[in-house]
Amino acid sequence: MKRLFILLPCLMLTVLVRGQHKVYDSNVHTLQVTLNDNPLLPPVLTKGRSAYLRISWDEMSHDYHRYTYRLQHCTRDWEATEGLFESDYLHGSNNLPVEDYETSFNTTQIYTHYSLTFPNRDAAPILSGNYKLLIYDDGREDSDPTLEIRFCVVENAMNLTMHVSPNTDIDFNDCHQQVALSLNYGSLTVTNPDEQIYARVIQNRRPSRTVEGIRPDISKATGLEWQHCRPLIFPAGNEYHKFEILDVNHSGMNVDNMRWYEPYYHATLWEDKRPANYLSEEDRNGAFYPRTAGQEGNDTQAEYAIVHFTLMSPRLDRDVYVSGNWSNGETAPECLMQYNEDDECYEAAVLLKQGYYDYLYITADGATAETMGDFWQTENEYQAFIYYREPGGRYDRITGYARASTRF
Repeated sequence: MKRLFILLPCLMLTVLVRGQHKVYDSNVHTLQVTLNDNPLLPPVLTKGRSAYLRISWDEMSHDYHRYTYRLQHCTRDWEATEGLFESDYLHGSNNLPVEDYETSFNTTQIYTHYSLTFPNRDAAPILSGNYKLLIYDDGREDSDPTLEIRFCVVENAMNLTMHVSPNTDIDFNDCHQQVALSLNYGSLTVTNPDEQIYARVIQNRRPSRTVEGIRPDISKATGLEWQHCRPLIFPAGNEYHKFEILDVNHSGMNVDNMRWYEPYYHATLWEDKRPANYLSEEDRNGAFYPRTAGQEGNDTQAEYAIVHFTLMSPRLDRDVYVSGNWSNGETAPECLMQYNEDDECYEAAVLLKQGYYDYLYITADGATAETMGDFWQTENEYQAFIYYREPGGRYDRITGYARASTRF
């Protein structure tokens, strides 16, 4: 028997990680970072090309917060780059205010929607590499940021190609996918590849599915190749589940029922279970997109609802989480599932804004083998980054970038 359990949002201060981004204020929800307003694209800018990031979030009150933002260049390990002046990597100024905000209208949960477009006429990055955009609330007593946005700026100085295959060095058309990379240095000088070149490969933008510092198995005068590298064999996973809430008065895609229990709407999803075989289903690899039925007022007229997830499963010997790009695709504390002994299932309740959401069930190590299975046919997104430090260089450049989706 399925029972509705009501779980109120956690009010204590925690660090909530969204994608590669971080939220340090529990009163902030629905952080979105999109490239050119496309939620399917990763936050990667190309040096010399016109593009922008749209950054938005909801602060759950109608009180005005004066947010300011500051750009920081980072090393390949996301630490602040030492030895660079602000003027070396930033065109314009830092500590600028976020001026675009609007309060919610006619919603049961009040909030203020803030948004920022970056780069803009007042601030833009100059160099390639990793960047953090740190957003501060001037009203907070401490000097820590409220939000940490991570993005990359790449330059096409090296030619990087990527190939993904289910024919791996450990199995064939089974439960893994293997990535192969080929890098041509172009006109850049590489005298010591072990010191100057650093590779990072990410599956579906998930930190637990990130492999880095991989040594190539072929080294040539003109470049490197990673053809048979065991670290580049990834569990294939499974297609994301998905649901959509466009109208809080009607059940949407994969929603069993919608109910109102003051002070929240509650959306109970259909039960999920680990499939025995692969089923082809189109997903968005963890993406989410807040929206309403009329596509008007998505930012300020969309409701918040507590979404109830259920995974039918025997109890596992490790924690289980529900995850997606809206929760870092990983193990956010508010997405930890509780085991229901009576119904033999895992349950979680998460406060989310109306819209479309992809989600996975994962164990604490990020694996899906016990919760959703691993199937070679799964369509996944892979990104590969090449970091380069020239002789005597002061910062890590991103000189090679490739992105691929598997469709076998």
